[in-house]
Amino acid sequence: MKYYIIAGEASGDLHGSNLIKELKKNDPSATIRCWGGDLMEAAGGDLVIHYKERAFMGFLEIIKNLLKILGFIKFCKNDIKNFNPDALIFIDNSGFNLRIAKWAKPNGYQTHYYISPQVWASRSGRVKTIKAVVDHMYVILPFVKDFYKTYNYPVHYVGHPLIDAIANFPKIDDQKFKTEFSLDKRPIIALLPGSRKQEITKMLETMLTLPELYPKFQFVIAGAPSQDNSFYQSIIGNKKVILIPNRTYEILSISYAALVTSGTATLETALFKIPQVVCYKGSPLSYAIAKRIIKLKYISLVNLVMDLPVVKELIQNEFTPENLKKEFDFILNPDQRTSLFLSYYDLEQKLGSTGASKKTADLITKSLQ
Repeated sequence: MKYYIIAGEASGDLHGSNLIKELKKNDPSATIRCWGGDLMEAAGGDLVIHYKERAFMGFLEIIKNLLKILGFIKFCKNDIKNFNPDALIFIDNSGFNLRIAKWAKPNGYQTHYYISPQVWASRSGRVKTIKAVVDHMYVILPFVKDFYKTYNYPVHYVGHPLIDAIANFPKIDDQKFKTEFSLDKRPIIALLPGSRKQEITKMLETMLTLPELYPKFQFVIAGAPSQDNSFYQSIIGNKKVILIPNRTYEILSISYAALVTSGTATLETALFKIPQVVCYKGSPLSYAIAKRIIKLKYISLVNLVMDLPVVKELIQNEFTPENLKKEFDFILNPDQRTSLFLSYYDLEQKLGSTGASKKTADLITKSLQ
């Protein structure tokens, strides 16, 4: 069988790579063409375009790059026609993927959506489009299945793929890792400023106000694979931090605490049982628009799944050096750390067991038989 998979960022690349591995187990002769990243290519996908080439964030940047985005959409449609897949698989990335799905379904392609667009967070009217153009939906958060049920749209709840990714992550040699990157014996504070240039710039400048205040810790930036070291260095300047690119899981696995930009990384940090402060700041215009269309109590996946304020969220104007220091001190408190650890274990139970990638691959291959 032939499979065409479209992912749009680092997390989609991770989940797409694990899905490719499972599809190949079920269908050893599978031919897989994909939009994603290095991980999907390493898993056996024929990479069409890397996600970093279309990493546009925020309303203003999307408007500025509209012609380029439209060019990608046109190219993708033609590439799908030429490849003629038996299954077209979308991974999150709704702005791009739903446009392709609206074209693909009427043209006779079987459509699968792994990791639902966040219609439960904003613009729920998109459910009507999803019902019309997506044959099979696979959701990874328990409350999302309940959300779709209210719209009379049956979906498959497969569990969260991060459970697999972290459960299968090999234990590292702490000392060897520290020696490799010239780290000393002090506890590590992980800085996860995001993956796109705009958010990294906004988040890192405030995060970097802490290192000089806490000499008993060493601060390590988890560099995104899509960004060059020189970009980070232009922000870091002479700050006493260490940049380690493309080794986020290794860093988290040996960290004492973390400052994390809202997104998938908040859930990854929680599953590694690392106390964290969740941070987010966008441009004033983007934030004003987002605030009008997003109707949620929380922005972090940890709090959304638990439906409780488990981790502190510093959003927009609240994300200041003073507030960050206050909340950082809080997660260093032994009692608060114990409370967070217990909540993280409850979170893991809510997300379900391992096997999300396998369950999804099984359902896709079964639908083709």
